Amino acid sequence: MGMSSWFRFWNRKKQATEQALQNDRYMLVQEIRKAHLEWEIAQRRFDYVTEKEQIDYSIYALEAAEKRFEMLLRQAKNAKITAREVAVSREMEGSS
Repeated sequence: MGMSSWFRFWNRKKQATEQALQNDRYMLVQEIRKAHLEWEIAQRRFDYVTEKEQIDYSIYALEAAEKRFEMLLRQAKNAKITAREVAVSREMEGSS
């Protein structure tokens, strides 16, 4: 394998790795948006329940949604994903 062949191979490999990281970041942002929506829905559901069983379920669902949202936010923080990236993702989704 000549030097130029090796360089092309290395460059393609680097680009594929960078693309995979970008895809992972995008998917995490989408999961955060989805988890936030689920959390908001769980809050609204809790506001309108009246029977004990419904209240118990609503509390469980709200706590689960909060835990998932918090977990995803920690993952985003570790990946150094900013609130701006989430906002830009939202704007892009709204314009398509």
